[in-house]
Amino acid sequence: MRLAVSGTYSTGKTLTTMALSHYTGITRSAAMTMRELLPISVPGKTLEQCTGAEILMLITRRNQERAVSESHLGDTFISDGSSLHEWIYGTVRVLVGINPSATTSLANVPRTPELEFFEEVITQLGVPAKQHAKAGYDAFVRLPIEFPMVDDGHRPVNERFRALADEMIQDEVDALGIPTITAGGSIEKRLDTIAGHFGLPRVVSIDEAVERARADYAAIDTRSELERAQS
Repeated sequence: MRLAVSGTYSTGKTLTTMALSHYTGITRSAAMTMRELLPISVPGKTLEQCTGAEILMLITRRNQERAVSESHLGDTFISDGSSLHEWIYGTVRVLVGINPSATTSLANVPRTPELEFFEEVITQLGVPAKQHAKAGYDAFVRLPIEFPMVDDGHRPVNERFRALADEMIQDEVDALGIPTITAGGSIEKRLDTIAGHFGLPRVVSIDEAVERARADYAAIDTRSELERAQS
């Protein structure tokens, strides 16, 4: 089972996939985060300071990391996100601006030459992203928007961006014909729903899986990209 856990920003993909991996014993796959990529890709810049060209490079590099990680795991893994995510995030930037603010609306985004070229490129990046998703995942688990968005410099602060991304990701999954279930509620409820639906193995209790996942999550290096670059 090659399972992609999907959802937009701040829906709990990372913690859910960590806990699901502990619960089932299935290896978790994840791409490098933007925090990790920014210091080695565009040193000295935050995501909000990146140009359209730099964002396209980051999208490409993150999907490369994802593909390499998944290729080593064969036919059984749990993916934190999918090849569609970075591409969709780029696609939404065509609608809300390359670096949207909290007050950006669809009505006030200027169609600059940079944005028009960005749109042309991101449309073509969708070709391999969709092909990879179709060939690389047996099913999706969609995590609905249930939590406030974390404003950490790596997620756009625009709620319209988040809602559009959530809708567009699932529309693409549906168009590709990939089976999907929705798993909401507490982390414990999510694990029970996912494992039960797909008949996944259970190697530890839900409580132990969640405890281990919270410890893993707490160990994540949350320093900003600028702090990383200086270390």
